[in-house]
Amino acid sequence: MHRSLSRLALFATLTAAALTCAAQTAPAPAPVAVTLTPLSQLVVRPAREAPASVVARNQSRLAAEVSGTVQRWHVDLGQSVRRGQVLVQLDPRDAELARQRAQAALAAAEADQALAASQLERARALVAQNFLSREALTQRETDLARTRAAVRSAQVELASARHALSKTTLRAPFDAVVKARSAQTGETVSPGTELYLLVETGHDEVEATLTTADATSLRQSGDARFVDARGQHPLALKRIGTAVTAPARTVPARLGFRTPADAPPPGTSGTLRWSDPRAHLPPDLLVRRNGELGVFVADGGKARFVPAPGAQEGRATPVPTGLSDSASLVSKGQAQLQNGSPVSVAR
Repeated sequence: MHRSLSRLALFATLTAAALTCAAQTAPAPAPVAVTLTPLSQLVVRPAREAPASVVARNQSRLAAEVSGTVQRWHVDLGQSVRRGQVLVQLDPRDAELARQRAQAALAAAEADQALAASQLERARALVAQNFLSREALTQRETDLARTRAAVRSAQVELASARHALSKTTLRAPFDAVVKARSAQTGETVSPGTELYLLVETGHDEVEATLTTADATSLRQSGDARFVDARGQHPLALKRIGTAVTAPARTVPARLGFRTPADAPPPGTSGTLRWSDPRAHLPPDLLVRRNGELGVFVADGGKARFVPAPGAQEGRATPVPTGLSDSASLVSKGQAQLQNGSPVSVAR
């Protein structure tokens, strides 16, 4: 029994020694042959695009503001109108009579004011001659103040009547095309009755929905354009919404045509395209390690993995912060690398 235990102990000692020698003499991992390329030679500035459509800056439903009968409509579906052009004329007779009443009331109030002013002057002269009491003079001053207030009230009533009369004529608020006409001659309308639908012309815009990343690049780009069957139309960024729509995390964007006269009509569908001015890494450089996409750089004969936050498979991604233009990126052989792997430059 003692001999068996001795043999086992000797065997264990020899095995441990053999393993130690093997570990000490095991060769270091062979360097992976890779191709290195300066970052400055690899970066790209990719083209971006998003579905877009042309929309009018204003599409307005014009309604009657006063009650009345449609006397005449002047423009029909599809016609162009200029700002201030008459669209519909309602029967103005009732409104005109109201204006005349207000005008007459103002004239009467002004006459009362003139009489009160004359009486006040006469009263002052009599007071100076001690033929009239101070109380009577105060009454004349009060009468004049009352008539002045009546004149101001009559002026307001006249202005209101004139405004009501102007509302019997419906005019175009901007240059537009008539998209719909509801007005019918002889029809009685009330406030709020829709008469026309106008689509503004000359100020068309392009509307698109962008991811937050694309919105960032569009802000920095200066070559946005709308592409449709007619060709390309240069655009200028107007605004990008700040409210992010979940879960897609998108924001709305509006752009204007640099040459409005050449803009496609509202309703035209096309593509918004622009060049991202930021330096990007091509998608074929990216590899995934520990759940993150990134690139390898050579640093002191070893590969160092640099994550690219927000990178997506198959898409170019902005150059990670901290990489200089002179950084040596592994452009071939990165698939075999791990962080810290020794590398050699392939010949």
